[in-house]
Amino acid sequence: MQLPKTPSLRLDGRRALVPGASSGIGLGAATALARAGAKVCCVGRNAARLDALCTAFDTEGLTAEALPLDITNIDSVRKELASRPPFDIVVNSAGLARHTAALDTTPENYDSVMNINLRAAYFLSTAAAERMINAGRPGSIIHVSSQMGHVGGIDRSVYCASKHALEGMMKAMAIEWGKHDIRINTICPTFIRTPLSEQTLAIPERRAWIESNIQLGRIGEIQDIMGAVIYLASDAAALVTGTALMIDGGWTAE
Repeated sequence: MQLPKTPSLRLDGRRALVPGASSGIGLGAATALARAGAKVCCVGRNAARLDALCTAFDTEGLTAEALPLDITNIDSVRKELASRPPFDIVVNSAGLARHTAALDTTPENYDSVMNINLRAAYFLSTAAAERMINAGRPGSIIHVSSQMGHVGGIDRSVYCASKHALEGMMKAMAIEWGKHDIRINTICPTFIRTPLSEQTLAIPERRAWIESNIQLGRIGEIQDIMGAVIYLASDAAALVTGTALMIDGGWTAE
């Protein structure tokens, strides 16, 4: 009997673009991709942090480069991607939260959240996919969404709206680009311990609400998302597109 070959989780020889790589979930994603063998282009607005990240990668013998870039600047994103060979992997972890009650939401905060969580994600996806299609190359696009793209949350009307929209965008793009062997998915974490979440976790009643909804009984850590990123980027997920991978400790199980 001939046993089936297990697909590889290695990413050697592949090029990965990671917006939001300088901290939090993006830092975890970039690190995981680099350790799996990918050459990682780390994107963010803070050039000093990106340089420090690339230096840390170099100490491990990993391959990375820094690309200071604001992904809300659509023209700059298109220009940068057009000037480079197509990326095999895109992991977009750039995001923004402005948590207020719905009645207190200002148009400015609404626009800020939607601009980066949805508009920038949309046009980053199309720019990356266009380069893949024109080169006749397969690829994997992964967006960091949220469990809040599937449920509601306290003081999170705008954030939930942006993530629910991101999920719909991903599904439609998966249908459109499947014929080109371009896969697009989301990962949907629960509350992960990052600089972005610390303010919420510092409020006792909010932390209690969070912990009561996570069936595994703990706040997420950066390491909890790293395996999911590698899986969706790799050949192990060759038939996975148009789906959301929940990393929520059971929050959405009810």
